[in-house]
Amino acid sequence: MKKYLLLVGVFILTSCQDGAVVEEAVLIGTKTNAAQTLEQNFNNKAKNIILFIGDGMGPNQVALARLAVGGANHRLSFENFPVTGIVLNHSAQNLYTDSAASATTWAAGVKTKNGYLSVDPDNKFLPTIPELLSTKGYLTGLVATSSITHATPAAFYAHINSRSKHKKIAQMLVESDIAIALGGGSEFFKPPLSDQAIHIIDNGNSLDEGNLTQHARVLGLFGEDGLDRRLSPPTQLKMTEKALDFLDLKTLNCPGFFLMSEGSQIDWAGHDNNVQYMLPEFADFDDSVAAAIEFAKNDKETLILVTADHATGGLVLQKPKGSSIRAQWTTTSHDLSHVNVYAYGPGADLFSGVMDNTEIFDRILLALDYQNLDSENCAN
Repeated sequence: MKKYLLLVGVFILTSCQDGAVVEEAVLIGTKTNAAQTLEQNFNNKAKNIILFIGDGMGPNQVALARLAVGGANHRLSFENFPVTGIVLNHSAQNLYTDSAASATTWAAGVKTKNGYLSVDPDNKFLPTIPELLSTKGYLTGLVATSSITHATPAAFYAHINSRSKHKKIAQMLVESDIAIALGGGSEFFKPPLSDQAIHIIDNGNSLDEGNLTQHARVLGLFGEDGLDRRLSPPTQLKMTEKALDFLDLKTLNCPGFFLMSEGSQIDWAGHDNNVQYMLPEFADFDDSVAAAIEFAKNDKETLILVTADHATGGLVLQKPKGSSIRAQWTTTSHDLSHVNVYAYGPGADLFSGVMDNTEIFDRILLALDYQNLDSENCAN
């Protein structure tokens, strides 16, 4: 996997309250991987879906990550995808969306209120993609660098009108059909789980020990809340690779799998107005996508999607000064930028053009030809 040395010089013009500006100088990188569009050589129908979410990853976050690694001619792994679309991302009652409302659109295909998870604005249950696919014999995996009960992963299994009720959300995960979930959040699963059907690991080294596929379900909790990088938890790359291995082997006798992997802390860096925090998170995210590309090239039945819930920080990239980009943060909150979706694999063509974020859900099911999938039991 690519490893990047990211050099960031920082100078603060003023503390960033909304309306003020924090400016950081970011050296333009030299490790250029030139544009090389990935060829589409797949079946028309997808068997597996890998959905990557860069939380808070607006177009300018993508541009800054690209420039910081390799300059103007560099391309991030997903920028080589043959299909790109524009996603409009307001919530049910607000131009401003949070992660819960946005994730509900991908998971359940319906606009809802900010803070709600896979319930509609009237607090009515919405079936999610994992729940729909489980009736067809599919398995689902979730990866996050936040707590696994955080808004984005939670939208795929929880049905609740407050994203803040982490302990209730944790119980919903236990009661769900999610086959493998890797991230943080151990404090929300106390007292320790006694469900013998779930194999629990709390040390990243355990991902390399034994055969995870001997267990029907796996829950990895590598931090009390979000993953603390200072404690060397497993990276998004490692968790994504392990989840892919698990799902690939477990679905040999099953129709397919759905995997969601989130780079959660790209968003947290935006809230902090901190490029030094953001760029390593982005590198881990991009490495994770690169690993999935290699899987999809060999598998030829996997659709990879890369998108975001919203942009964070009101990031503006100004004219370079010398060899540095002038990156300016204009808010500590989310902003109203659109986000992009990048698609590679069977069904990728469905994701071109301008679309509402609810259409991600519809187009995933169309790529799988969900209406014609047979109901199957998965012998795993």
